[in-house]
Amino acid sequence: MKKAVKWLSIILGISLCGLSIYGLIWVRQYQALADDEPEVVLTPDVTDVTYCTLDDVPLTLDLYFPPNTVAPYQVLVYVHGGSFTSGDKRKGSGIIDIPAMTARGYAVAAINYRLMPEHPFPAEVIDAKCAIRFLRAHADEYHLLTEKVGIWGGSAGGHLSAMVGLTNGDPAFELGENREYSSQVDAVVEMFGPTDLTQTMGWLQRWLLHRAFGTDSPNDTQLIEASPVQYVTRGAPPFLILHGEQDTAVPVEQAQVFYQQLLDANNEVTIMVVENADHNFKPIGGPINPTRSEISDIIGDFFDRVLKETGHE
Repeated sequence: MKKAVKWLSIILGISLCGLSIYGLIWVRQYQALADDEPEVVLTPDVTDVTYCTLDDVPLTLDLYFPPNTVAPYQVLVYVHGGSFTSGDKRKGSGIIDIPAMTARGYAVAAINYRLMPEHPFPAEVIDAKCAIRFLRAHADEYHLLTEKVGIWGGSAGGHLSAMVGLTNGDPAFELGENREYSSQVDAVVEMFGPTDLTQTMGWLQRWLLHRAFGTDSPNDTQLIEASPVQYVTRGAPPFLILHGEQDTAVPVEQAQVFYQQLLDANNEVTIMVVENADHNFKPIGGPINPTRSEISDIIGDFFDRVLKETGHE
């Protein structure tokens, strides 16, 4: 009997070990999907400008200027992803859009921000708003048009872009330098970001959420307050929502619910579900439709219509 119990314990231990290894493999595969980036290497025109210092952390941005365009330049802000806990301003799924935006005459400011869990929410929202104020404060220095500013990002960067747009004028998110300038954005492109952190998700998604926020409880106040859907009111800037129909990291339902809430509040909003697209628009089951270059054009057309048609400052 003792031998049987011993062998059972050994078998159980091996099984649990196998499950742990298998689970770790799945976590790493999921992380790779969530952080998958296009193979694009860009050279900024201005690098590592400190736009704000918070918690003794110097926060930096890069500037990309349009070729063959006479200054001043309309400005856009690019926000990288990275599951809230990683990433860099020269990486992320939206980095591929920067050349398409500069080709249309936009200057692009790609920003770094404080990362979780070391810097809890809403640090990253505060940082992005500080970056926008910096751009307005230094518009003459960098030859920028800042009467209207657009912002875009993917995954965690999409979440952050949405939060910045939906909290225009909210003093709770206004910390740091240049507070005499506005942090308002006038057009938001939100790509496959989580918009309601309290909704049902798979265990891997919740694991990443717990790693960033320290909780995955849908009743936790922090997750409620970090959900863009909580800030939807009438008067939001125009939104373009882009999401893969087969996104295994952030379910497409997150985009659809967010779209409906913006629409119900009488805001201007457009949604496009990308066929055969997983997270980061990674193809799954066939070529994505529209193509990635066509998505860049859709983003550029949206910014042109919202930011340029009514004129510049």
